[in-house]
Amino acid sequence: MRFSSQGHLSTEPISSTNPNTPLPPPPAAPLRVPRSRLVPSPRPANSHASKSSELPRTSSRRALPALPHNFGANQLLSVPSTTRALLEGIVAQFDAPIRYAFAYGSGVFEQDGYQKHDPDRPMLDFMFAVSHPGHWHSINLARNPSHYALHARLFGSDFVSRMQALGPGVWFNPYVTINGVTVKYGVTSIDTLCSDLLSWRTLYLAGRMHKPLRIIRDDARVRLTQQVNLTSALRTALLTLPTHFTERELFERIAGISYSGDPRMVLPAENRHKVSNIVSKQADQFRELYRRLAVGLPGVKWEAVGGGVEQEGDPKTRVLHLRKLPAELLDRVDRWYALRTEELGMPGKEADEAAYWVAMAGHARLGTVIMDEMKNIVRYPATVQTVKGLVSAGIGKSVRYGTGKMAKWWLGRGIGPA
Repeated sequence: MRFSSQGHLSTEPISSTNPNTPLPPPPAAPLRVPRSRLVPSPRPANSHASKSSELPRTSSRRALPALPHNFGANQLLSVPSTTRALLEGIVAQFDAPIRYAFAYGSGVFEQDGYQKHDPDRPMLDFMFAVSHPGHWHSINLARNPSHYALHARLFGSDFVSRMQALGPGVWFNPYVTINGVTVKYGVTSIDTLCSDLLSWRTLYLAGRMHKPLRIIRDDARVRLTQQVNLTSALRTALLTLPTHFTERELFERIAGISYSGDPRMVLPAENRHKVSNIVSKQADQFRELYRRLAVGLPGVKWEAVGGGVEQEGDPKTRVLHLRKLPAELLDRVDRWYALRTEELGMPGKEADEAAYWVAMAGHARLGTVIMDEMKNIVRYPATVQTVKGLVSAGIGKSVRYGTGKMAKWWLGRGIGPA
């Protein structure tokens, strides 16, 4: 640039008078400062980049991608249209957000011992999985205070959510009247539910979901983990059954998982023939839940007519089921055998891990060990939840609920399964 004769700064370019003057070197590239791994990587370039910058920013937490339309179709059990409308109408009465909801028990699917038009039919049982229990109870206490015992209303949602977190992580409100129907509903967090479905940490929720239930509000994450839970129940039952058995024996073994170790089955608090009563009337629903899963497992054959089931007894096939048991159960079974390898004449896990697992899969006591360890998993959380019922329901409702359970126990005390 140069100063013009008028004394002001000129911005016009001046061409060089020497054609041999070398061109100036290109500007140095800016130094690239490595980003911290905490900084999100840039989005990949695409044809919509310019449009995306104009869209409002959303949360960085991504939702689970949509599942294939037919994934977990076995979980979608049908009920009569009147029952469906009743269940959906009850859940619709809650203003607090519910991510996943299902109804279960004898009020939804028929059981032996109950008649369709029996005036003493049991409460309708629901389970709600929510994102934030404290927030949910805060809203529900404001909208439906009568659902809670007096002391729960006085102490508030923080007290309720803290009590809920104990044991299996469920809070129950029993004997609630909604749309003219008496219901009992449990509240848990979506994380607690999915964790139990995968690991069987308490088997309180996972065990309930081994049996037929009606989904009212669905969630992709729960649908996925529930499919794992159902498959785990199948693998566990297969490891505790002989090479040939009936589908009824399979269904009763699966249905009995959540009742093994439950103190109510020892105390006068539940019908002794509960498992048989469930399977007697719900065989079609059990078949819908498990048959397609079972025939996809290695070494399993299920007769289309007659209901006979056959499985291979080869340890190399059984170990495929054993190694895929839920983490809590597998760890317990593993510890039991690891302490007794010399006594049982098994190879040590450190010496030859593959041979250790195959030997365990073929051991004659494996089924008994699995059943015992499931009882140990269930016992403590079920006991805690039974005690929590006194707090959540209050004295009056607890006495009423306990009286009803004792009546079921007395009914089944001297009566065999139908």
